[in-house]
Amino acid sequence: MADVKKYGVIGTGMMGREHIRNLALVPGAQLVAISDPHEPSLQAALDTSAKAAMGPVKAYTDYNAMLDQHSLDAIIIATPNHTHFDIAAELLDEDIALLVEKPLCTTVTEASQLVERVKTRNALFWTGLEYRYMPPVASFIDRIHEGEIGRLQMLSIREHRFPFLRKIGNWNRFSRNTGGTMVEKCCHFFDLMRLIVQSEPVRIYASGAMDVNHLDEQYDGDRPDIIDNAYAVVDFRNGVRANLDLCMFANGSEQQEEICAIGDTAKLEVAIPSGLVSYAPRVSMGQAKQVVRHHVETDPSALAAGYHHGATYYQLLAFQAALVNGAAPVVSALDGLRSVAMGAAAHQSIETGQAVDLDLS
Repeated sequence: MADVKKYGVIGTGMMGREHIRNLALVPGAQLVAISDPHEPSLQAALDTSAKAAMGPVKAYTDYNAMLDQHSLDAIIIATPNHTHFDIAAELLDEDIALLVEKPLCTTVTEASQLVERVKTRNALFWTGLEYRYMPPVASFIDRIHEGEIGRLQMLSIREHRFPFLRKIGNWNRFSRNTGGTMVEKCCHFFDLMRLIVQSEPVRIYASGAMDVNHLDEQYDGDRPDIIDNAYAVVDFRNGVRANLDLCMFANGSEQQEEICAIGDTAKLEVAIPSGLVSYAPRVSMGQAKQVVRHHVETDPSALAAGYHHGATYYQLLAFQAALVNGAAPVVSALDGLRSVAMGAAAHQSIETGQAVDLDLS
């Protein structure tokens, strides 16, 4: 029983409920309490936990009341982006492990403040950048780091997908609440770039706009301002170049995410949701091409428990292991800050039409 850890979840919208379903699959993770001021979301989360046969779970509209009533080992913060800073800053005073959903914060200033405060505490602090935990992506990254493509030269990430979903109060229609699309959505991809390249960005140039989605929407007289497509080019300190191709009005596209890494000896690609990894070594002119394809399996239960190709489950396994073993986070507050900083720089580049220099050392 020493390895059983008691969890609370703050924020029971779509992502909060995904965490609840996945906690049910993690050995030693016991969900005991949830909190959300929106009672329909809270009830939906209770229904989710009941379907997952998680045992008794108490519900609260105020997370401070939840803290008063329960001795928790860990809390997952899955509230709207613009609330992350205030909630996390308050909970940093508690001796409780925290997993804060991406983006860590909506601004670089707030994320920097959290990073400084995390340095002074002992409890585990983890940023929920779970895309690196999709099994096909994790396998792809391992193969690059093992040198299978030689020295990495170029990295390309493409996501063509559907528009942002509706959220409670339509909070995600406005950059002031999300940090902007390049922070809200693309922090995942900037995190993957840093992880794969194993270096820090020094320059970002981006071009993007709000061209198709949400143009006819209005909320209390306020029009949405979130961009729906962009290209971003990132130069890294070690000389690697990376690019991001984002389109959020490709509703009919078959593929959501594709990542391609090209080294000096081979090319490696991974596709989600197919889970297919393709390897193609360089050949001399006139030689036959040799493309080797491999399908990376993902636990069917993990696939069924969320919308991120099993990533939430595998991230929670790693989080639980770190919690039990007293280990350092795999995805730190600093990782969260740097992914936000890259997204903010991309927005600055879009607004000014100029490349933005970065120093994240």
